[in-house]
Amino acid sequence: MRYEVILENDRFVAVNKPAGLLSIADRSGMGISLKQLLKAKYGEIFTVHRLDRETSGVVVFARDEVTHKALSQKFEGRDVQKYYFGLIHGKPVKTQGTIDVPITEHPGKQTKMMTHVKGKPSVTDYEVLESFKQYSWMQFRIHTGRTHQIRVHMQHIGNPIVCDDVYGKAEPLKISAIKGKKFKLSQDVLEERPILSRLALHSSKLNFELDGEQFNLEAELPKDLKATLQQLRKWGI
Repeated sequence: MRYEVILENDRFVAVNKPAGLLSIADRSGMGISLKQLLKAKYGEIFTVHRLDRETSGVVVFARDEVTHKALSQKFEGRDVQKYYFGLIHGKPVKTQGTIDVPITEHPGKQTKMMTHVKGKPSVTDYEVLESFKQYSWMQFRIHTGRTHQIRVHMQHIGNPIVCDDVYGKAEPLKISAIKGKKFKLSQDVLEERPILSRLALHSSKLNFELDGEQFNLEAELPKDLKATLQQLRKWGI
């Protein structure tokens, strides 16, 4: 659960969070969170925004109350450019577009969201960067910050994020699913191991201005997504 510091200064710290690490402690209070790790290193830390546990990428924490208030206002509004990469099932009807569909809490399932006409305004831009037989590599820009926004919107148009156990298919991605009939298990291997077993979503860039200074924060793609793309480019076309 090692994290990479992208940028640190007197006002905030930006981190490339690994998948599987909580941004902040959950309701049970169990498990280590990124905020706890940062607090041990920097002292007082303030939550500006968060990423889902299985989402990797850039996340920002404030180091003082004034910065926390300023950044929180920017993230709640539309003053921060937020970009993500993701792998989806299938291919959208249009190679690029905007999903402008309200999102609200699911009435019967705690922590789950859904699209609904009476929900909060939610806007996601998407673009297909690479197409494969069964999957598409996407870039997203979210203009609002609803819980699970990209995941809900991609389910809405029929192309859920790969390995999404809430809004899509929970099954991990294996080479056999990419190669199809070309795949053969090695004789000395009893069971195939997946190449991707977590939500295929990565927070890639955050751009914002603070006190007249422009910050462009970028998180490198993690090894599991790089490896998945490599296999898709080789076998999945």
